[in-house]
Amino acid sequence: MASTLNVLIITFNCARQLLEPEIFARRLANALPESQHPDLVLLSLQEIAPIAYSFLGGSYLVPYLQRFHSAVHLAGKALGGARYVNIITRNVGMTACMAFVLEEHRENIQWIKAGGVGVGVQEMGNKGAVGLRLGYTIFNGDALELTFVAAHLAPMEEALQRRNEDWANIVRGLVFNPTTTKSTKQPPAFEETEPLLPTHPDHTKQQPPGLYTPTSHLLLAGDLNYRTSNTRPHGTTTHLTFPNPTHQDLSPFLQTDQLTRELTANRTCHGLSEAPITFPPTYKYSKKAQRRAAVSEDETTTWEWAKHRWPSWCDRILYLDLPEWMKQEIPNVEIKVKKYTALPLMPTSDHRPVIAVMSIPLQTIPAPGERQDDADDNDDVRMNPPFDIDPRWKERRTVARRKEIVVGILAYLSLTWEGRGVVLALVLGGLLGWGVVRGVVGVCELENFGYM
Repeated sequence: MASTLNVLIITFNCARQLLEPEIFARRLANALPESQHPDLVLLSLQEIAPIAYSFLGGSYLVPYLQRFHSAVHLAGKALGGARYVNIITRNVGMTACMAFVLEEHRENIQWIKAGGVGVGVQEMGNKGAVGLRLGYTIFNGDALELTFVAAHLAPMEEALQRRNEDWANIVRGLVFNPTTTKSTKQPPAFEETEPLLPTHPDHTKQQPPGLYTPTSHLLLAGDLNYRTSNTRPHGTTTHLTFPNPTHQDLSPFLQTDQLTRELTANRTCHGLSEAPITFPPTYKYSKKAQRRAAVSEDETTTWEWAKHRWPSWCDRILYLDLPEWMKQEIPNVEIKVKKYTALPLMPTSDHRPVIAVMSIPLQTIPAPGERQDDADDNDDVRMNPPFDIDPRWKERRTVARRKEIVVGILAYLSLTWEGRGVVLALVLGGLLGWGVVRGVVGVCELENFGYM
């Protein structure tokens, strides 16, 4: 019997473009060992679709999300025929997460909770986070708790403080509500409000738990947007200092990485850890690089960077280590990061996808016991989160969702071909109707003056 849960985490900024499933699946499969299939596949997707479709949601997002469903299916097929079931998909605006489980482990999913928060303009979901918390049955019938958060924070080199504030608002506003289930043999409809899996046993609590909880593992993946400089590149030759395959010394850029510095100072992503970075910066690649990626995966000769952004590791995967009380109670257990890397550039985005393969002990995290060192337990971020949950979280999300719908409708009518077609049809219909009315009025006037 397996002693660990093998989890594949993927984060990808889709640049509002439809994915090419075959290319994505091939590059993903090439990066994974064929001998060991992940038990869970968790996807964090940012800028999943144009703003109109993302904010309106529902059927408008299906073509975009369905392509990732196809990519996971194709990658599993390439890895010895592994079959995965999409157990839940959620989005908040332009950020989405998808969870897949091996078909033979489908019954191990006891329950799922989900939540989301916007941290963009007017707290809408052009930036934000969506989270899943699931219970996975282990050998003794207990449920291992796993929390997965997909996030997208504020952009630009100079917006460091805003990114930290976005993280704080995610902790304050991301709470998890129970869901219910229906068959997952077919891809589920992609509605924020649709219930998908059984309720969590603690659903009677008035206050849903937040991002940090004492008995849950925590994984964070997304375009966190932390850069390698606090200012934008300047000068006509600055880009000549950017890293390339023939000179792969990444240390000067890693030394100025904002996320590493802010983690060390405990100003963001509190308590989380990251495996060593050994892959090239994941952003920002040029249009020329994207065109090249459509025909070749060879990146040994050049990395084509956009000249107006510093190459940076915007796309990251972090995790919360086991609490000290668990390490003392159950020695020799640990979370292992087996692989942490970036996939080759996709032709549809200026970001590289990033993946992490992790093994998590099939052991529930026990609640802190009553020991003499309980004071040390209280220092753990699970017990003492950096920010309190906003008591108005639900009200604020409801208001922001209404704004998203309004913006989504306006964007649909002004920015999409089908929306413009609707506007044109309404205008033409109005003109035609006005012409008919004018004609009828003219006939009546002629009759009144005795000309007919």
